[in-house]
Amino acid sequence: MREPIRLAVVGHTNVGKTSLLRTLLRDRQFGEVSHRPSTTRHVEGARLSANGRALLELYDTPGMEDAIALLELLDRQAAQAPRQDGPTRISRFLDSSEARQRFEQEAKVLRQLLSADAGLYVIDAREPVLAKYRDELAILALCGKPLLPVLNFSAVDTPRQLAWRQALARLGLHALVCFDSVTPPADGEQRLYQSLTLLLEKAREPLQVLLDDLRLQQQQRQQAGLRLIAELLLDCAALRRRAASQETERVLQQLQDSVRQREQRCVDALLQLYAFDSSDAQAEALPLLDGRWGDDLFNPETLRQLGIHLGSGMAAGAAAGVGVDLLVGGMTLGAAAALGALAGGGVQTVRNYGARLLGKLKGQRELSVDDSILRLLGLRQLQLLSALQRRGHAAQQPLQVQVEPAHWQQGKLPAALQQARAHPQWCSLDTPFNPAQPRRQAALQQLQADLSARHAG
Repeated sequence: MREPIRLAVVGHTNVGKTSLLRTLLRDRQFGEVSHRPSTTRHVEGARLSANGRALLELYDTPGMEDAIALLELLDRQAAQAPRQDGPTRISRFLDSSEARQRFEQEAKVLRQLLSADAGLYVIDAREPVLAKYRDELAILALCGKPLLPVLNFSAVDTPRQLAWRQALARLGLHALVCFDSVTPPADGEQRLYQSLTLLLEKAREPLQVLLDDLRLQQQQRQQAGLRLIAELLLDCAALRRRAASQETERVLQQLQDSVRQREQRCVDALLQLYAFDSSDAQAEALPLLDGRWGDDLFNPETLRQLGIHLGSGMAAGAAAGVGVDLLVGGMTLGAAAALGALAGGGVQTVRNYGARLLGKLKGQRELSVDDSILRLLGLRQLQLLSALQRRGHAAQQPLQVQVEPAHWQQGKLPAALQQARAHPQWCSLDTPFNPAQPRRQAALQQLQADLSARHAG
């Protein structure tokens, strides 16, 4: 079996070397990330494998701190032995007392690069091109290993990125990659590894195997995420609670709490699927409070902000059925209010809610989750899934979920959800529950396919 490709991740202090590795490894616990300089003090390695085969070894190294002084030392040593090549000069330095004392950190970096097949030189693209960075590159070049510059923190293009490109080109480094470790581009890993194959021929086959495996994992994670969302929506669409008139408010509160808890379980499962935890999740338009989605799930204003429209019967101002009960947080209807809703809501209200309102007049009603709430659940979870797919594991700030146009804001709900309305036994929130019901499984697969099409669109 072939040995894995060995990559040394090198660069100045505090440019995001550990952050880059966290994102490539999808491991937010790898190493230590801090705004303090020289956080990494020793070499730390990790391995990427596919199909039981080790393909790539990545080594995090300390930051280079005093390249200017080290280059001066190397130049003085070169004057004493002018015909030595670069790797020999570096080896001679590593055998000196200076490598064990003043330049201990730099020596760790150079020793690791000498033993590697290639190096990733990480650059903070927000920084200006300074003399110390040029000296670092001059020193690293002496190791005789292919070097691929990586412009980190480059999600927003700035004039400094152009300056870095020009400076690197003057040093003979024409191949580089923009890879923001906080918000990596969708094709970031592909471009990084493909650029490496141009510099290192023997890396072509193992890195292609790795890329194929990464694409497969990405597809599997997305489908698993859509499955989780489909399960949530199917449960909530099938959820039913019956209550006598005097119990309506209490049972309604229980139903709302059940939906909130069920959505929270979906959020937690999505975070775990993408190797994040609850501390990563927060939102502006879709708030998370103390690690959970906010209670605005049942607030009509949230629906309006997200472009989810209430039916005309509801908009008329007369509470029409349980959907409005859910939205207003448990308002109890009397018989007169029910009759007023029928009269004021129009034909749509009678068609959609008439049976339930008439049931209330008899002293009993059936509570269910309104279509608007299902829309909101679907929209929130699909946007969370999109945000997780774009998030790097080096991100330190809470996740921001942005409101984007989506099919869930209008149009018909998927047929599988309408079908679930007539099958309360499909809801996993009730016991006993049989997850292997054939018709439920078929509806779940249909809903997942529908979500996949909507998510891609």
